[in-house]
Amino acid sequence: MDPNVLHNLSYGVYIVSSVKDSKINGQIVNTAFQITSEPVTIAISINKKNLTHEFIESSRLFTISILNEEAPLQFIGKFGFKTGRTEDKFKDVGFKKLASGCPVVMDHSICYIEAKVVDCFGCGTHTLFIGQMSDSGMIKPGKPMTYEYYHLVKKGTTPRSAPTFIKGE
Repeated sequence: MDPNVLHNLSYGVYIVSSVKDSKINGQIVNTAFQITSEPVTIAISINKKNLTHEFIESSRLFTISILNEEAPLQFIGKFGFKTGRTEDKFKDVGFKKLASGCPVVMDHSICYIEAKVVDCFGCGTHTLFIGQMSDSGMIKPGKPMTYEYYHLVKKGTTPRSAPTFIKGE
């Protein structure tokens, strides 16, 4: 079996955020997708050890900020290779809070989606959160960053906690 065939599945680069007791946190994800159009239903995959997972479990809410191709690696790294347990990932980052309290990252994002969790499934190290879209909006024109672009053009790496991490790469 060759796990490298999985690199042929299409992914994007997003910041998933949530809120818990008025605190906010977010992280980079590459697994976010639309499941249905009526009602609009979205799924995300979050590592069970991540702080964002704890926030989503508590609030039953999440936002997805869709990053553009111009997002710098340092910015992506702030949300992808750091932990909200020890630092404020939103410090010096442009964001807005929606009526729910969930943050939307404005810097380097072209649009956003907010969803209310309606179901979730444990999948080994990760949870698949299923949410119905409750808000969305365009931020600015741009081209969404694909995971392929992140790897081939930006020369980005995959963190161990990502669902697409392949040991030995």
